[in-house]
This record gives sequence, structure tokens and C-alpha cells, in this order.
Amino acid sequence: MTPIMSKSDAAALVVASRIRRGLTWAKIAEEIGAPIVWTTAALLGQHPMTQTQAQQVCRLLELGKDVAESLQLQPYRGADQAQLADPTIYRFVEALSVYGPALKELIHEEFGDGIMSAINFRVDISRRPDPDGDRVVVTFDGKFLDYRC
Repeated sequence: MTPIMSKSDAAALVVASRIRRGLTWAKIAEEIGAPIVWTTAALLGQHPMTQTQAQQVCRLLELGKDVAESLQLQPYRGADQAQLADPTIYRFVEALSVYGPALKELIHEEFGDGIMSAINFRVDISRRPDPDGDRVVVTFDGKFLDYRC
């Protein structure tokens, strides 16, 4: 019996096939009927896909059953240190370092004692034209979970 392919190996095959076939993340997300950011994160190893989703992606990308099997596994979530040093990712870390305490205060003021769920969560990205240069708009949409005794 052979071991199940790692999620990182499956992700590398997905990325290579996507690029070689000239497909966008948006096209893949449309094909499986899932949000683009979630789909991209799942294909990079951060979420498990259903069997149907994994099979659809592998058909589209002409990848094998071994990749589909890996895409369905529960992940170990998070980023490694090398990824955190990437300038795009680091700017998110920087933004949360600067604005995180203010956002925490504002969440507590508006909602009370609790947190924003990262499980019952949606994230979206869009482009907004601006005369000084296009703006990146990232929306975090998480359910409020109050602390209870």
C-alpha cells in the first residue's frame, strides 16, 4: 500500500497544472461552485474538499486520483515561516499588528465580550479603481461568538 500524497505535494501539482492549462483560480472556483478565496485556499492545502469537488478539480486539471484523495484530507492549517516572510503576506501581518488592537476594541464595543469566528467565516477580495492607483479590498466576514459562562 502506498502512502497518501501530502497536501503540499498535491498543491504543487494543482498549481503547475493550473498554470500550464492557463486556468484562473476564478475559473476553477466557478467549476466547483465554491467561493474563489475558499477554493484557492483549499487547493493550496488549507481546507478539505468534498469528494465531488476534488474529482471535479482533478478532471478539470487532468490530475490523478492520488491528488483527489489528498485534497479531501483534513489539513494542518497555518503558514510556515518562509511564507510569512513573503511581502504580500507580511503586509497582512503588519496590518493586523497595527490595527488588530483597535479592531479588538471596536468589536468589544459593538458586540460585547467575544470574538470573530474564523471557522464560520467568509473572506473575499476585490479591486476598486482609484485615481491614485487601484485599491485591494479584502473583506473578512466572521460570525460573532460571545464568551459564555
